Amino acid sequence: MALLTCKNLSVGYDGVAVASGISFSLFSGDYLAVIGENGAGKTTVMKTVLGLIKQISGEIETGDGLKRNEIGYLPQQTAVQRDFPASVWEVVLSGRLSKIGLRPFYDKEEKRLAEDMLEELNIAHLKKRPYHELSGGQQQRVLLARALLATRKVLLLDEPVAGLDPIVTTEMYETIENLNKKGTSVIMITHDIAAAKKYANKILYIGANVFFGSKEEFIKSSDGKIFGSAGRNKK
Repeated sequence: MALLTCKNLSVGYDGVAVASGISFSLFSGDYLAVIGENGAGKTTVMKTVLGLIKQISGEIETGDGLKRNEIGYLPQQTAVQRDFPASVWEVVLSGRLSKIGLRPFYDKEEKRLAEDMLEELNIAHLKKRPYHELSGGQQQRVLLARALLATRKVLLLDEPVAGLDPIVTTEMYETIENLNKKGTSVIMITHDIAAAKKYANKILYIGANVFFGSKEEFIKSSDGKIFGSAGRNKK
């Protein structure tokens, strides 16, 4: 059974669609790359999937025990968010806010999970550091830890390496790949065609046409010819 299924989704703002005809499914262990030109509606589609925006039409279904609030989200950061006045520990723990309900404090198990996440992503040494003092790559790892503390089932990443240098970019991609290999399903919005080709097993292309299928099927498609040539140029 699919974790997430979207059927003929139309999304936008104030009833005006920015993307239509979006259909795809995500199964356990999938690595789905969402690609397309700027303004095609990639982020709007994913915010709709998260329930942050109401769809204009179409259906969004979850299965295999997944709830909409069990999708970990790593959005693109704004300048204000990069200067957020909190410690690394506070930012990571905030990933549990949707779970604690009316409790005023985090319990021992939640704190243990946060400690484990810091260790897993190699940022335990940053625990007491102010978030705004970190490098871009360190901030992305902190936000990734926060998203994973909310859930290990599905991770939705919006341009997770934007603004990072090549070495940090590679490290981030490898971290995401390792999480996927451990069972976390990944949805990644990206302009990095080479990375989509290397890591993803499925592609959702949003443009003048909409395509969803395996990476291999997309490369052979008419839209995928651009995808394939862009990937070769980056090798």
